[in-house]
Amino acid sequence: MGRERRVSAGNQQLPTTAKRADAQRNEKALLDAAASVFVTDGVDAPVRRIAAAAGVGMGTIYRHFPTRADLVVAVFRHQVDACAEAGPTLLATTPSPFTALGRWVDLFADFLATKHGLAATMRNDAEAFATLHALFVDRLVPVLDDLLTAARNAGEITADCTAYQLLRAIGDICAGAEMVDAQYDPRLTIRLLLDGCR
Repeated sequence: MGRERRVSAGNQQLPTTAKRADAQRNEKALLDAAASVFVTDGVDAPVRRIAAAAGVGMGTIYRHFPTRADLVVAVFRHQVDACAEAGPTLLATTPSPFTALGRWVDLFADFLATKHGLAATMRNDAEAFATLHALFVDRLVPVLDDLLTAARNAGEITADCTAYQLLRAIGDICAGAEMVDAQYDPRLTIRLLLDGCR
């Protein structure tokens, strides 16, 4: 009898676990879609556009993120996590540490488009933005430091700049890139910066 209860209890947990996994997948798909839409259309993009990109109903977005600020902050955290996780993966799967560095910087530049939009969105909540900025620095500086160290050890770069300094330089290059300026390509400037580190 007790054995049946354990089996029964185990069976009751499976749907909950499956549901939790589905919810996590839905949330990740939502955040990926929102990040992509934010990069192309800005953080004020209509929620219906994000829902369409994620392949979900608008109600699903509002269930996960009741306000736009909730969604923007979640996208910010999601992208910080993705950038942080990408560094070791790129180093492990890319033959050249310098190539891994370049690919990581491309991901970081995409993220910065959302970050600048977030700054404008959260202008009235300085404390919350400061917390997110601290998360950004704490998670991403060590990742970039590992990429720089690997490229130095491989003899691919010689520049003696810190990860934080390079992170700030790339941020400055991307600042304002969301404004329409056909003559300015931040990625080209970033490539020149990285080539200058060789």
